[in-house]
Amino acid sequence: MGKQAQKQIKLKKGEVVPIRIRSLGINGEGVGFIQKQVVFVDGAIPGEELLVRISEVNRKFAKAKTLKLKKKSAYRIEPACSVYTTCGGCQLQHIDKRMQARLKREQIEEAFNRYTGLEELPLEKTIRMSEPWGYRNKAQLPLVKDKHRVRMGIYAPQSHDLVEIDDCMVQHPVLNHVLEEARKIVEQLKIPIYDEKKHRGALRYLVARISFATEEVQFTFVSRVAKLEQEEALIHAMRTQLPQVKSIYLNHNPDETSLVMGENNRILWGEEKLTEKLGDLTYRLSPRAFFQLNPLQTKRLYEEISHVAALTGKETVVDAYCGVGTIGLWLAKEAKQVIGMDTVSEAITDAKENATLNDITNATFHAGKAETLLPQWVKDGLQPDLVIADPPRTGLAQEFLDTLVQLKLPRFIYVSCNPSTLAKDSKYLLEAGFEVKRIVPLDMFPQTAHVECVALIELK
Repeated sequence: MGKQAQKQIKLKKGEVVPIRIRSLGINGEGVGFIQKQVVFVDGAIPGEELLVRISEVNRKFAKAKTLKLKKKSAYRIEPACSVYTTCGGCQLQHIDKRMQARLKREQIEEAFNRYTGLEELPLEKTIRMSEPWGYRNKAQLPLVKDKHRVRMGIYAPQSHDLVEIDDCMVQHPVLNHVLEEARKIVEQLKIPIYDEKKHRGALRYLVARISFATEEVQFTFVSRVAKLEQEEALIHAMRTQLPQVKSIYLNHNPDETSLVMGENNRILWGEEKLTEKLGDLTYRLSPRAFFQLNPLQTKRLYEEISHVAALTGKETVVDAYCGVGTIGLWLAKEAKQVIGMDTVSEAITDAKENATLNDITNATFHAGKAETLLPQWVKDGLQPDLVIADPPRTGLAQEFLDTLVQLKLPRFIYVSCNPSTLAKDSKYLLEAGFEVKRIVPLDMFPQTAHVECVALIELK
């Protein structure tokens, strides 16, 4: 009777309760249990004991806010950033960097336990950055007009309230300088700023990407209108005041959408593409092409992929979700041939140019969906020895997974930025006769809850 009554007890919004934090959630929140119900508490660290107020109750989980920290974690530190608690761009600045790496590894363990039930996981230690600041090579910041001021920053979590930022600690310092100076230029020239409620005005975002190799910047103004009245003055001011900027683009995004960029880019001035280097390879990047946001740790990632792949020079490798060809070109010197595909046509153009630029003749790249092209190629007689996939956070499409199974692919490398979708997709492959041989976590984005994995999955 007592147990039955206990099951019927439910948390109520506004209720004040004690809680002990057991683990770290996928978004960096503390996770605890009250009466067997999952409760998420932002800013809480595993091992801490808190007094919290329930702020939201759902069928499967509840959320709470800390009222009192009763037992503090030994790994809790003072965040370095002044807007950390309101910005939401970082989630773990209040946790010691070594503990961050450990918690990210535990996220992977928990995801695999939840979805696959594997008791023994071949999970290695997290590869950390020695200097976990100033690593981001790209920023895209929205603009808002307040009376006579143009404000720039990041939207607070679950809102469109702008938190002003002019010196983000995880971005390359040159990016911070260029973006703030560009904001001032826009303000001085009185360029109309986009109003999302009225769908009027022009400038929506400032986007900047820096090459870590050259410290040159590719700058993009994202606008609702296809042409700005002040274009010439804008170009002149940018060129005069910001010598680091080597190209200026206008991206046309006329839609009422939360997407940052539209499909049409027009170069206003300068070099068409940005040059970046990783190891011995040179890459040329157009504004919309995907490139890893942390070049320093990306080199470590690709070295780990190469180590796990253990190619002999006889293999045919398929690079799914290839972007500008970074992984495929990195492995080309170790393979017989590399075939890549991506949905962004500009990225494929860049990939082909990058192959030529690096004198790589055994890599080809094609525009299209991995889940469409791979089955078609297999039907036409392609027999890959290794497939590498680096998909978005949503994971692999079912058609793609089905093709891996039907192909009886001997080896598959899954490069994942989301432990949950990695574990879900692995479950499907495990049930189809594959086994997980190695998982290597990398801390690609220190101070945030994100963790990258290189997983080697082989047919039994």
